[in-house]
Amino acid sequence: MIPLPNHRFVLWMKLIIISLSLSFSSTSLPMVTQAVAAAPTNSTYYLPLLSRDYPYNWLQFNGDALHSGSNTIESQVFVSTVAKLQLLFQVSLPGIADGSPVYVSDVNTSSGLRDLIFVTTHDGYIAAVDAHTGVLIWSKQYGPAGCIINNDLVRNQICYTTSSPAIDPNRKFVYSYGLDGYVHKYAVGDGTEIMTGGWPELTTLKRYDEKGSSALSIATAANGTSYLYVAHAGYPGDRGDYQGHITVIDLQDGSQKVFNTLCSNQAVHFVDSRVATGPDCYPVTMGAIWARPGVVYDPYHDRILMTTGNGTFQPGGFMWGDTVFSLNPDGSSLNGNPLDSYTPTNYQQLQASDLDLGSAAPAILPVAGGKYPHLAVQGGKDGVLRLINLDQLSGQNGVGNIGGEVFSMPVPMGGKILTQPAVWTNPADNSTWVFVTDGNGSAGLQLTISATGDPSLITRWTGGVADSPLVANGVVFMAHSKLISALDATSGAVLWSDTRIGAIHWESPIVVKGVLYITDQSGKLTAYALP
Repeated sequence: MIPLPNHRFVLWMKLIIISLSLSFSSTSLPMVTQAVAAAPTNSTYYLPLLSRDYPYNWLQFNGDALHSGSNTIESQVFVSTVAKLQLLFQVSLPGIADGSPVYVSDVNTSSGLRDLIFVTTHDGYIAAVDAHTGVLIWSKQYGPAGCIINNDLVRNQICYTTSSPAIDPNRKFVYSYGLDGYVHKYAVGDGTEIMTGGWPELTTLKRYDEKGSSALSIATAANGTSYLYVAHAGYPGDRGDYQGHITVIDLQDGSQKVFNTLCSNQAVHFVDSRVATGPDCYPVTMGAIWARPGVVYDPYHDRILMTTGNGTFQPGGFMWGDTVFSLNPDGSSLNGNPLDSYTPTNYQQLQASDLDLGSAAPAILPVAGGKYPHLAVQGGKDGVLRLINLDQLSGQNGVGNIGGEVFSMPVPMGGKILTQPAVWTNPADNSTWVFVTDGNGSAGLQLTISATGDPSLITRWTGGVADSPLVANGVVFMAHSKLISALDATSGAVLWSDTRIGAIHWESPIVVKGVLYITDQSGKLTAYALP
């Protein structure tokens, strides 16, 4: 393995915390300029200040706009201390929070200054909980209100969401998806809803067919503008008139853009043309965006990335099923097409076998040596890990090409990847690691570069079943039904575990200021702290 030069390690450490806002976030941001290869769209990165002397925040799924799942500023939990974790509290939430919590420090509330945990529940609640006691501070709900999945009165299943909230970079507002088909904006301290400036923002006109599956995501582009991303998919079974799409909301002025993965030349919210008049792509359906992060920010090229599930792939007809593609941060496209795209050569087999590529989103790696400095790992329900070149996703000019991954391998433990990998740089040798989990087990893999400059992933260890992992200071945290564990990142050795949590679906842990948090299918929030 060729270790990363030290300047690349430093750059990655900075990039990984692009979206982590500190309690002194009002401080102006320094401008850092780095040269990047293969003519990226912008070579200037705006990076926040970082200090271990101040409280920090965990503002969205997996911590940052890259959704790396790597907490680089945790200062209490280490390999040497994690075994001391003990139960801090276990409390009931207003409902099942089938995602990941977010965290804000030093919030002014009616009962004083508090650190708060926020969760979104199945039935449309947004809840704010004291991070140290588990006491509910406030909650609001936009529930199903008669919404039945696919309007199927025989099955009679109530609409729900598996989304997670996101915190505005200014730390004053929290955003949460409601089952009314809108994303809502609330004051963090008391839950006051903002009803001006375009809020709440429409994200679907077909809430009974289109599900808010993924976490809300926020990225700040190179021009300093912050955007909120809301992804939509379908409900299990892929029934009804749904088309995967994202709604991109400018947090400065409330304006929005829509990109549909099917009929992408129509940048509008589709109606259900079976019962209403207006634009739609029906009878073409699917193309879900349902990976846990939804949308990932690529800081090397100042673009956003996402991956679609099963659906028609027909570039000439603006159809982008089973495809990784990029857009501008504001959601704008190139004449209705993505800016760049990658589609596996076996996309037809994936669709026929219900093996969505889009069960995971691209996991962006630190700057690498060799032929391809900007890489991402793309998993899928087919159990294959692919390295794709972010400088040219298909390795060919233009969009709509097939193939072009620079490396691929079966996931070491087998199974379908339905989780989001975590990415970590080992400070001991600047090596890059990727942690992957699924229903068969977990694995720690290391990026290596050959003498000819070709990248590959080498399996270093395998372990037990888990949902999306998180890594902090060389400790990998993973949860599975009735078991949460901490593993050594380089060996996979179990350092700590506890069995007092409930069943796990999409839930995944966070670690903030020495406390580990996890929600579960029993509607509980459990916290563990160092003594």
